[in-house]
Amino acid sequence: MESQGVVRFWNDEHGWGVIDSPLTSGGCWAHFSVVEVAGYRSLTPGEEVELEWEAVEQDGYGFSAVSVRTAESENHS
Repeated sequence: MESQGVVRFWNDEHGWGVIDSPLTSGGCWAHFSVVEVAGYRSLTPGEEVELEWEAVEQDGYGFSAVSVRTAESENHS
């Protein structure tokens, strides 16, 4: 599924974070490997993103991102 979301939390050291969206109640877990940006793959809390996700248990979250795009991703397409 695809939806708009906002980054709630991001940990650069561990390479993962949580994105909130209306369709992913409780948050969507995201790994740096699914973030579509040039260079170092990182997100910033409060940043608006587009994400594709699947309903699967990941570290206590009921959803896991399979693709995350930022405004920067869109500008480099």
